[in-house]
Amino acid sequence: MTRDLFATGALEPLDIPDADIYYSPNVGLGADPDSILEELVEQIPWRTETINLWGKDYQQPRLAAWFGDADARYTYSGLSLDPLPWTSLLSMLRNHVEALAGATFNSVLLNYYRDHRDSMGMHSDDEPELGTNPIIASVSLGAQRTLVLKHKHKKELKSVLLPLDHGSLLLMKGATQHNWKHGINKVSQPCGPRVNLTFRRIFSRGSG
Repeated sequence: MTRDLFATGALEPLDIPDADIYYSPNVGLGADPDSILEELVEQIPWRTETINLWGKDYQQPRLAAWFGDADARYTYSGLSLDPLPWTSLLSMLRNHVEALAGATFNSVLLNYYRDHRDSMGMHSDDEPELGTNPIIASVSLGAQRTLVLKHKHKKELKSVLLPLDHGSLLLMKGATQHNWKHGINKVSQPCGPRVNLTFRRIFSRGSG
């Protein structure tokens, strides 16, 4: 099923070594991307989270929210998240993303970049509850921001810069999280808001 979907051109493989990444700048999400963005910004109960890195607490430079099935509890950087129940909009988006990705998801992390000063540090989505080779489906809405990818082991490889468009879908799978870190830098020029949704599957400890 997944290979057939890729063959239609809905998602195109990216030529990145030691990674299994696909991208489409404009996918069908079941509603107008502008309307989706507006509803998410206005109705999601956004929070500022504090994470612990190397023994120090830091306030994340963006807003976030975690939704999912009742047992989809997620822990990263000293932060434990209990999921909020799926909204009708998020359920609809999940259905469309699952069809495009050829995978099933039981949770979604939403990040709200209010302007050019908000960012995401370099990291890998490699927490134990995501399983050995997690599939991460990332939907971007709003202002275009650039995803930076850096190889963890091959320092001679240049960073990959991938602009993420309004209404786009990025799919990371296979060994991608083992070999690459990714993040969103602050930018010098003012820009509008952006909401990113990363759909994931959380496994109970020992089952992934």
